[in-house]
Amino acid sequence: MHNFEYCNPTRLVFGRGTIQRIGPMIASDGIHKVLLVAGGGSIRENGVYQAVVQSLTASGVAAMEEWGVQPNPQLGRARLLVQRARDEQVEAVLAVGGGSVIDMAKCVAAGVTTQDLWDLFDGKALVEHALPVFAVLTMSSTGSEMDPVAFITNEAEHRKCRLESPLLYPRASIVDPLVQTSLPWRQTINGAVSALSHVMATYLVGSFEETALALNEALMRTIIRMVDRLQADHGDYGARANLAWATTLAMNGVSSVGIEDGDWSACRIEAAISAMHPEVAHGAGLAVILPAWTAWMQEGNPGQFQRWARAVWNAGTVDEGVAAMKTALQHWGAPTALGDIGVTAGELRDVAFAALAEGPLGRLRTLTAREVVELLKEVL
Repeated sequence: MHNFEYCNPTRLVFGRGTIQRIGPMIASDGIHKVLLVAGGGSIRENGVYQAVVQSLTASGVAAMEEWGVQPNPQLGRARLLVQRARDEQVEAVLAVGGGSVIDMAKCVAAGVTTQDLWDLFDGKALVEHALPVFAVLTMSSTGSEMDPVAFITNEAEHRKCRLESPLLYPRASIVDPLVQTSLPWRQTINGAVSALSHVMATYLVGSFEETALALNEALMRTIIRMVDRLQADHGDYGARANLAWATTLAMNGVSSVGIEDGDWSACRIEAAISAMHPEVAHGAGLAVILPAWTAWMQEGNPGQFQRWARAVWNAGTVDEGVAAMKTALQHWGAPTALGDIGVTAGELRDVAFAALAEGPLGRLRTLTAREVVELLKEVL
């Protein structure tokens, strides 16, 4: 096991009826005015918005609202929200939604104190100050509720880039699994696949970190079982709660403790796709890529891939494990071909070069642009 230092300062409040605590938590930090960032309006339908506003009002916290954050939040929209936050002189940013909404909140929090938000993503500036971020999570997916990472898509350059800073950990996050029972099924699947891919990225490069590997196996098996249960009964609160907590644990750093690094090439390939097709959710793109990617990368650490097949899918070989994963994805109704998410054969070369734009691609195996194209051809 490699040496490590682990710290996650986010205060996580989990369970039924916990949304009402968001106002008092914000007020206890001496904050009186927030920018409330939200998505397309589903939180009005499931009662989350009303609960948040009631809690804020009762705690003496004023909220300036910004709606319409889409999957794969875009730079142009982020710049507008940064200016609104400056104009309104808000003291914090409150995200009410899924991972994309929380990513947008983090971008605003960091962007308010820098000349141009894109400079932070492009490496021209560092996050030296940021507004506090709070979150009410409505869809478990990317772990943004308990990590220091944000993604933004530069729509002009078709680039999806990552920003990480300790200053971007949410001060506090609320996770009430009950509100996720109203999610469309595809969003539940997208979140589960995102979590699986994140765990696999670190697990498959490990060898001797037994504690982390055993935890990762338990997380993957739990995610799979809970999705199966939810497919049978969308209102199964126990399954929903276990899936939500497993997703957070998959993403908040604890699952990779002691593992030196992961192989994020699948995520980078998907990021290239969603930069070109912002309507494609991260989990949807990964559902298409992940089986083929696993088969391609297995020679990089064959013993560990064999352990994954056996421990997670009860399969005798890696190929059988990949087949079992693909069968599960198909059974859940996830997209399993590029055509399912609107990607054409003519775009494969552009996807490959975009994935390689940030540097060498792959840790288990270094992929060339030609190999990325060949990998993607398998899932056309």
